[in-house]
Amino acid sequence: MSHYTDTELLALAAELAENAANIIRAIRSSGFETKIKADSSPVTEADQKSEKYILDKLRTATPYIPVIAEEEVSTGIHNTAGDTYWLVDPLDGTREFAAGRDDFTVNIGLVRHGRAVLGAMALPAYHQLYTGHVGVGAWRRDARGIKAIHARRPPDHGLTVLASRHYAHDQRLTHYLERYPLATISHIGSAVKFARIAEGVADFYPRLGPTMEWDTAAPQAIVEAAGGCVTLFDESTLLYGKTKWKNPPFICRGII
Repeated sequence: MSHYTDTELLALAAELAENAANIIRAIRSSGFETKIKADSSPVTEADQKSEKYILDKLRTATPYIPVIAEEEVSTGIHNTAGDTYWLVDPLDGTREFAAGRDDFTVNIGLVRHGRAVLGAMALPAYHQLYTGHVGVGAWRRDARGIKAIHARRPPDHGLTVLASRHYAHDQRLTHYLERYPLATISHIGSAVKFARIAEGVADFYPRLGPTMEWDTAAPQAIVEAAGGCVTLFDESTLLYGKTKWKNPPFICRGII
């Protein structure tokens, strides 16, 4: 059994994320039904078909790397993760997708020894693909080609803040942001917020509500590869392998 290099693993994740984005776009065009899972979150045919495609390909190409994926876990399938494992969110932002909005992603991240080390994130509605390898670099691919991306230092006039649409009216967010100089605040769904910080068009994303590890692994790797950071509120790095895959509140930001 041949083991891939990290460069090859990132290329694999990128290819699968892009192909899954094609699946999602096709389902979006043809129409779909939205169902509600046991945890009250929505799921569609796009989530399910995207995940099946990604899991089949990852388990064929890298059978030595366990895969933890959102829809499998939601059905009660609990795979054991070792020191290295994939985390897959086949459609992050299902609420956005089901509502006909554009802010949803496909996330495929690799965790090693508790840290997100590389990841690919497709933005199907924008026809964009973001990839990152911590310590190596981060890139965006779109119709114009491939470009290296970099997080930015906050400008003097204030932070461009991105916050979750689902928590737009949460007073905790309002109170938390009072301590910072602000330029703008926008509320959008899904991991698209990470991409905008990684490419240097936004500065700050505070997440006060719950997330799961598959929501953040690929995006965190991309942000950190671009020079930004994802930390808990005590400034420690967001790590992986937690009980039931649940993340505590965190902050994603550009260069400090």
